[in-house]
Amino acid sequence: MPTNLSTIESYMKEVYQGRIREQLNDEIVALKRITRSGSGVTNETGGKYVTFPIHTKRNSGIGSRLESEALPTPGQQGHAAARIGLKYSYGGIQLTGQAISLSSTDAKAFARALDNEVEGLKNDIKKDMNRQIYGSGNGAIGVVKTTSTSVNVIPVTDARLFQIGAVVDIVTLPATVAVAGRTVTAISLASGANTVTLSGAAFNVTAAQIITRTGSGPSASGNRELTGLAAIISNTGTLYNIDPSTEPEWTAEVDSNSGTGRALSESLMIKMVDRIRTRGGSTTLILQSLGVRRAYFGLLSQLRQTVNTQEFTGGFSGLAFTTDRGEIPVVADVDAPLGTQHFINEDSMTFYRDEEYHFLDRDGSMWKQVRDANGDYDAYYARMVEYHELGCDRRNSNGMIQDINEA
Repeated sequence: MPTNLSTIESYMKEVYQGRIREQLNDEIVALKRITRSGSGVTNETGGKYVTFPIHTKRNSGIGSRLESEALPTPGQQGHAAARIGLKYSYGGIQLTGQAISLSSTDAKAFARALDNEVEGLKNDIKKDMNRQIYGSGNGAIGVVKTTSTSVNVIPVTDARLFQIGAVVDIVTLPATVAVAGRTVTAISLASGANTVTLSGAAFNVTAAQIITRTGSGPSASGNRELTGLAAIISNTGTLYNIDPSTEPEWTAEVDSNSGTGRALSESLMIKMVDRIRTRGGSTTLILQSLGVRRAYFGLLSQLRQTVNTQEFTGGFSGLAFTTDRGEIPVVADVDAPLGTQHFINEDSMTFYRDEEYHFLDRDGSMWKQVRDANGDYDAYYARMVEYHELGCDRRNSNGMIQDINEA
């Protein structure tokens, strides 16, 4: 729906009296950490795909012999080629000419409609990308928890990432859209009863269906969203065209408890760091939800260790996990999956993109006049785009602890 006089009425005013008061959480911890410096971002995509070789096997032609015994059969190093296809992400805005003209000065509005929509879109895109950083690429904002018939209120495993007004699809995996184009009208975060209410006629849902932004779910040709940590930090599944069933080193370290919650312990965390170290990796960051952060805070208190928040390189703050190889930042993110700690080697991650989000202006103008079969309109639209993908060149230097009881 385009912005018009009606939709911006809430911040139109005869006399300017201050800025719009933000009510939404724009925190993007994971996105900032992974794209924190030039070493983690590259624009050298070189086309549709990014490729790089990985070293997966040692030379087997090694051995000790007695005198006059046959020497070991010569071997060779083993390699595989990773291929990363870029994903295409878009965002659009549309305003009527009247909305642009009548809110063009601060004396008429709290914020100019144009500036407000452009800056708001930029923030919304970044916030959505932070969600995608934790996903598998299939676009899931939430997962249907139980099978239900003739409903509009859907029980989901976690409703935190839904937004009122978002237009969504319900998808049966691997790629069948079961319910399309419904608007999120209500969200409940009640303990043990997370639900999402969708508009329109009642429908049926099945446990394990996913709910995605309309059109952003998986297709028969592959996933549309970023390949996030859920796909990268896994001990199963093909990643970047490399199958761990043929390249066993191409797995991450995963410690789960088969879905049964358990208390966080220092032993669990030390063991994960050691498992990653055994594979040749080094943990530089632990990401977790707010509830797991509280559990970790409580653990430090029990162990009579310092619980002071510390400032880490790059302006990030959090608790620290002390190991014999130094301290690891333990940082909370409101978008992180519940009950999970991600043990990340940030040096293994690269955010590939052709260029940062920008407006499509190949015809010389970012603004296009709205036209349809009925004629032209005094309304204008613009679209932002970024071609990108999250890459990891050493999957086995990352790990995950799941099924942690939140505090």
